[in-house]
Amino acid sequence: MAYRKVCDAQAGPLDGEVLHCPGSLELDWDLDKEELQEAGPSSERTQMQHGDCQRSGCSDPGPDPDPEFMEPIQNSVSVSPHGRFERLQEDPNYISHFTRTTGHKGQRRLHCFILRYFLAGVGIFVLGILVGWFIHTSSKRPTAPPPESLDLLEELLRGIKADKIDALQKSFSSLAGDSEESRARYLYRQWVGLGLTDVHLYNHTVLLSLPGSTPNTITDRSSHQCFLPHGTPCDQRGPTDLLKQQFSYAAYSAVGSVQGEVVDVQYASVEDLRRAKDSLNLTNQIAVVKLGQAPLLYKLSLLSDFGFRGVLLYIDPCDAPPGRNIWHEAFRVTLNPGGNPSFAGSGGSLTSLLVQPISAFLAKTLLSSPSVGQGADACTLLSMPPNTERKKITVTIGNQMSYKKIYNVVGYLKGRKNPDRHVLVGSRHDSNQGGGTSAIMTQLIAALTEQTKQGWVPDRTTVFCSWGGTALGNIGSYEWGKDNSVVLQSSAVAYVSLNSPVQGTETLQATASPTLLQLTSDIQRRQLLSCIRGGNCPGPNVSSFQLPGDVSFFANELAVPTMEFAFEQTKAESTETTGFLSEAQFSAESPETLDPLFKFHETIAKMTAEAILRLVSDPVLPFYPLDIVLDVQNKLKDKNAVSPPLLSSASTLRDHAAFFQSEAMRPANDPKERDPSHVRMLNDVLRDLEKSFIMPQTPAGVFRNLLYSLPGKTPQFSILKFSPDVVLHCSVTSKVAKHHALNKDAFCHSAKNQSLSLILRALRSAERLVGFGLDLFQNYPGATK
Repeated sequence: MAYRKVCDAQAGPLDGEVLHCPGSLELDWDLDKEELQEAGPSSERTQMQHGDCQRSGCSDPGPDPDPEFMEPIQNSVSVSPHGRFERLQEDPNYISHFTRTTGHKGQRRLHCFILRYFLAGVGIFVLGILVGWFIHTSSKRPTAPPPESLDLLEELLRGIKADKIDALQKSFSSLAGDSEESRARYLYRQWVGLGLTDVHLYNHTVLLSLPGSTPNTITDRSSHQCFLPHGTPCDQRGPTDLLKQQFSYAAYSAVGSVQGEVVDVQYASVEDLRRAKDSLNLTNQIAVVKLGQAPLLYKLSLLSDFGFRGVLLYIDPCDAPPGRNIWHEAFRVTLNPGGNPSFAGSGGSLTSLLVQPISAFLAKTLLSSPSVGQGADACTLLSMPPNTERKKITVTIGNQMSYKKIYNVVGYLKGRKNPDRHVLVGSRHDSNQGGGTSAIMTQLIAALTEQTKQGWVPDRTTVFCSWGGTALGNIGSYEWGKDNSVVLQSSAVAYVSLNSPVQGTETLQATASPTLLQLTSDIQRRQLLSCIRGGNCPGPNVSSFQLPGDVSFFANELAVPTMEFAFEQTKAESTETTGFLSEAQFSAESPETLDPLFKFHETIAKMTAEAILRLVSDPVLPFYPLDIVLDVQNKLKDKNAVSPPLLSSASTLRDHAAFFQSEAMRPANDPKERDPSHVRMLNDVLRDLEKSFIMPQTPAGVFRNLLYSLPGKTPQFSILKFSPDVVLHCSVTSKVAKHHALNKDAFCHSAKNQSLSLILRALRSAERLVGFGLDLFQNYPGATK
């Protein structure tokens, strides 16, 4: 018979999901079940014709059909499972011209006799092939898959109930006055009782910055009036002021006293500081600064460079969450970027500045600001009126340093296929800041272990972590992460955070690294508020903003893809101004007060449970490399600020990432494509892609992971967002001018160029990793060269 090619003779471009054949065509022969089954009737028709031949004496001299040509004709082109080659197609226009000469009767009988045995042999041969094919198929048949993921998810979510979380929270609330060790040991016993067979209790001795025996004070030198941080006069101090002192100091601030004039620098942006420097001597003065718009540590680094000696922090009422009166509330902040702080400096302080949070009422008094005008559509920010005499004040801080033990509880739910790949789930057991997080974590463990008792075993290991020392700088997570960093570099797949799940009921915020944006958005769409309010619900609100919490170590140091769901009181549209207000720690409202029915806690628990289930069970990790590149290109929209090589590299990476993502969908959707070693390598590439975007150094308070950005209306790389500030900073800071007086502009411009070169290096590193991922697939052009 004749065959024809159905694709070009030379290699062509990709058309859909099928590649055109190369010059030397390699045949991909598949024996389909349908073809084998249709061979039987063909033989039967031939045997009937042979019977007629015997009855009639085979007088018809017409051509006998060759059994080889009796197979059914395939009218369509099929694609091999690997998608690399198209199978050849039989030519429907091909006509056999085979003929035979007429012989005598004996010859015809001999021919019929031979044909009968020949057909019998062919039948036995085909039958053997069928039997062998079925035996081979049954021996290769994969293990029966677990229950459908949707059924498993429904069973899992049914086990998570608000009343169960409520009961767990009541038990934890009874431990509020106990030590951290007591709470950690209670969690340890709870987790073991729920069926986690591998649970550990770790402790670390660290240096903590705590309030002193006497409260910190601010004194007006002209009137000699002394104020506590929340605005109450010192001589009117009441019994509740001791409790307020626990939440009205800056951990790891310098201690002592400083005298100076009050300087209003608003949000302490470089532009704000430039204006102040143009008219005032800022050396050894005391800045009054609003929290928000930029990381606190970045602001403090600028204030220190501009010569300030003390800093008073406050939250402007215009930035406060709706419905919350913060006029007379001070708060706590930590100056610890993470982990056990270095205490080689001055008594354990991490800055030379004396830093003290104060209430908005006290800030208004010190700034001599008029009354704040709040209307339906506008709010007047606190500020010092022009030509106002600046107050001279004394700030006294008496924080104390002490060594104490903090505790981490870590439990494992082992996986079956890839037990050395870990999905981390992190919460905290701080007595006043947990916000129901321990109850949610324990409910998740109970629901998941209940499914294992029904026979379900995850593919990957789930690591449940409850951290200590979170409030003073994520100390527990940093110390455990550093101790296990070598293992976590290769084993950690993702980090799901439960840092502060319910801080309000106004907005459901979801934060995720670009790798997990799609998964986070999908989960949020399914669970969004319908179980709470009903009716029309707002669309998903997902971002990649950097947020404080234990997630920072895993996102910053290890570049592990992260995600977090949380209810907040702040409206989504005000994120640009309020994005860093979460750095302020107030005395937390009880979960019972925020969410009496625990429905918001239930929603967070269900969304987190779905995320865990997908991450530990999906054969191919639900990561989307194309989303990373789209996020990068979105941050490079201002083409005037970036170089052509940077834009070109981003475009190339997008093309390769799109192809890589489409290829990754093959094993994700088709069980036949899931060779274990191949899928494992593919998942490692997906997991490691974010590691290309870790910077060696960034401004204080800015994530080293480029994929996380600061809140703002225009997406931008954080290190580029601060580059204009660096240029302006160079033009006004005496410290830089002193060392680079001859070539200040060139020095400052090089800072921006260095940032651009680091981004370009990250893109090229990611492109090489994607190229390696493409090499895992047979139909990647580079693999055939």
